[in-house]
Amino acid sequence: MPRTRSAAAIGPRESASKKSSRLDLFRFTPFRLNRLAAEVSMALSGEYQERYGLDIPEWRVLATLGFRNDACSAQYISDCTRTHKSTISRAVMTLMQRQIVERVENAHDRREFRLRLTKEGKTLYQELIPRLLRKEREILSCLTAQERKELACLLGKIEKSLDLVQTRQEADTEQAY
Repeated sequence: MPRTRSAAAIGPRESASKKSSRLDLFRFTPFRLNRLAAEVSMALSGEYQERYGLDIPEWRVLATLGFRNDACSAQYISDCTRTHKSTISRAVMTLMQRQIVERVENAHDRREFRLRLTKEGKTLYQELIPRLLRKEREILSCLTAQERKELACLLGKIEKSLDLVQTRQEADTEQAY
C-alpha cells in the first residue's frame, strides 16, 4: 500500500510555501527605494513649492538646467530625471510663461530648440541650492559621515548595475542624453 502523508504533515508545508510566495513589501528593495524617493522628493518640494510656486516636474527642469549650466534639449532633461517627456514639456511651458526658462536655437541644428535658464531662472536656482542642501543634510542627519559615504557608494553601485549615467561628463561623452 503506498504511503500517504497525513493532513497534519501536508498542512504546515503548504502554509509555509504560501508564506514564501507572498512578497513582503517592507523587505523588497524596489518598494523601499521608491518609498524613500517619494518621501525625500516630497520633503524637498516643501522648499520650492510654497515659496516659489514650483511643482516637482518644474523643479526637475530648473535643477537640470542649473546643474548643467548650459542649454540642453527637453529630451536630455526627460532622460536625466527619468520623467516622462510630456510631463517635462508641460513643466517647460509653465516655466517659459514665468520667464524662468527660455528656448534658444540649436547652433548645430536649426530645426531643434534647446532650453536654458533666464537671468531670473539662474537667480531662483541660486536661491534654492542652499535651502535644498540644508534639507538634504537634515534628511541624512540620522546617518554618520561614514554611513553617508557608504550610502553614496551603494547607490552608485546600483546605478552602475542599471547602466544609469552618473555624471554630466558621462552623459556628454556617451551622448546618453
